[in-house]
Amino acid sequence: MTTSVVLFTRDLRLHDHPPLRAALDGSDTVVPVFVRDRAVDAAGFAAPNRLALLADCLRDLDAGLRERGGRLIVRSGDLVEEVCAAAGEADAHDVHMAADVSGHAHRREERLRSALEARGRRLHVHDAVTTVLAPGSVTPAASDHFAVFTPYFRRWGEHSVREPLAAPRRVRVPGGVGSEPVPDRGDPAALSPGLPAGGEREARKRMAAWLRTGVFGYADRHDDLSGDATSRLSPDLHFGALSPVELVHRARRAGGEGAEAFVRQLAWRDFHHQVLAARPHASAADYRTRHDRWRTGAAAEADTAAWKDGRTGYPIVDAAMRQLRHEGWMHNRGRLLVASFLTKTLYVDWRVGARHFLELLVDGDVANNQLNWQWAAGTGTDTRPHRVLNPTTQARRFDPEGTYVRRWVPELAGLEGRAVHEPWRLPKAERSAYAAYPDPIVDLAEGLDRFKRARGRD
Repeated sequence: MTTSVVLFTRDLRLHDHPPLRAALDGSDTVVPVFVRDRAVDAAGFAAPNRLALLADCLRDLDAGLRERGGRLIVRSGDLVEEVCAAAGEADAHDVHMAADVSGHAHRREERLRSALEARGRRLHVHDAVTTVLAPGSVTPAASDHFAVFTPYFRRWGEHSVREPLAAPRRVRVPGGVGSEPVPDRGDPAALSPGLPAGGEREARKRMAAWLRTGVFGYADRHDDLSGDATSRLSPDLHFGALSPVELVHRARRAGGEGAEAFVRQLAWRDFHHQVLAARPHASAADYRTRHDRWRTGAAAEADTAAWKDGRTGYPIVDAAMRQLRHEGWMHNRGRLLVASFLTKTLYVDWRVGARHFLELLVDGDVANNQLNWQWAAGTGTDTRPHRVLNPTTQARRFDPEGTYVRRWVPELAGLEGRAVHEPWRLPKAERSAYAAYPDPIVDLAEGLDRFKRARGRD
């Protein structure tokens, strides 16, 4: 009998899984393996919220495999060593895995390929598993990647998208391959209280509900902070509990302006992945330097602490930061607002904000998190790198009645309408009733002037 290994990484599902399908088509039995990679932990990506959802995904994947006659093999340690060991225990000659884009993923892939070849085994890497189109499949004439989204999206939309694959009916796994227990969620006290459940089953329920009702109003409502009208599927895409390929096909079948706007967001995700694949250093260094001399020292640290705690004195910023802490997730408009506020109004290094997001976000991956932060900071792919989002203007536009603010900043729940966005403007006697909420830590005009001077635009 022939055996292949399927290495699961950020593709923790059974539906539309090309590496699994290829292994099943080419072998009598397969060894589904997930390795808790120590290098990922050492790099600081083992945040409690994401580990909890990872555990959900692994338990669900194991359950799905067992329903089909198989099981998930879980290992911990060096990924290359553990995959080679599992292949040796099963006498498997082929290993299948999905392509990934980070510098770490590329180095890991090459190490694994070399180690397997030294043992007479082969590695097969499959594209368009974690993205709709493979990074590098859409390129301009004079470069290896697109640096601006609009022309990328135009070309992206012209490409055909492969058909999604059905989940297998049966998965035969050989005996004799050792496994650790599937991990649990960990200490509940370390998690965000509003953390959702993860795993493919829950993800597919969310996808079905979204495509049945929510997607049709997405074009008009995706920036509506109080309406919470986004898909909330980003954690499921991050862990690969949902296939972006299947999502594009199903959204296009639903049709309409909302579906088109949603597919555009999936294309943004692909855009960031192709940027990072071409420029791995952008995970930590400016994609386009503005020669910033970011603020440091005690005052900057105090401002950053207030930002993290949701105590800046700007209610819309604080509401978004408190949502992040409670749910491990934040509305996309909120992400733009708080990132602009930290990097441009407070003039603090985008890496400080990106690191804080990765400590809490359940959907925090390197491509989307780091490159979105750079976009907001003006050091990335934004074609208007010096724009500054005014939090009160944005609040009036995207939370006009203050519902979102009152939801997350209960100290101001007694304020009606738009007054909740600028409590510092209340008459002194009325402001004293809301003394539990702080005054602004910075004047917006002063922050804007500081930013313009720093960028040489005064």
